Amino acid sequence: MTKGIKYAAISASFILVGAGASAVAAGAAVPSDSAKSTASAKTSARAMSDSDFAKAAAEGGAAEIKLGQLAEDKGSNQTVKDFGKRMVADHTQADQKLATAASKDNLSTTIPAELNAKDQATYDRLFKLSGSAFDRAYARDMVRDHVNDVAAFRHESNNGKDADIRSFASSTLPTLESHLKQAREMLHTVSPTANSSTKS
Repeated sequence: MTKGIKYAAISASFILVGAGASAVAAGAAVPSDSAKSTASAKTSARAMSDSDFAKAAAEGGAAEIKLGQLAEDKGSNQTVKDFGKRMVADHTQADQKLATAASKDNLSTTIPAELNAKDQATYDRLFKLSGSAFDRAYARDMVRDHVNDVAAFRHESNNGKDADIRSFASSTLPTLESHLKQAREMLHTVSPTANSSTKS
């Protein structure tokens, strides 16, 4: 679906890794070594506690909302604008689910309200881009992030110890899988020669 404050004040959601955490430069390619990328995502997922997972989901979601708004505004391709709009809508809806799960388990003081430094840097980098350069960079970030998201949420849904957080991960996973599929399609649309075949 990470890097305290009262939970009600946050823009929490379900993407595990904020877009900036795995952002790539505008000209960078999506990793072609899918096995290596997936293994790395799964290793990171195994190292997280339920609290860490919730914190990461909240931070990543906040980043996806802000970047989604940026994509709606700066995207030159309608596919990018539409994807950004979906990110805002889906992550905003998931805010309530994660907030409810976290509040039941006294996780509210560990979940951040603002973007971390990496996500803010990603936002600032994308903000400076325009046209097709923005579209390609945003699409690449979204594919790579969602590969990690799916792996982490799948791990939490199967292995989480906290029932509420595990349930949140399970119910959100199908949406993330849909996001990943759409992100790959978006990347193919804006950069047909890019490798968007990274598997989760």
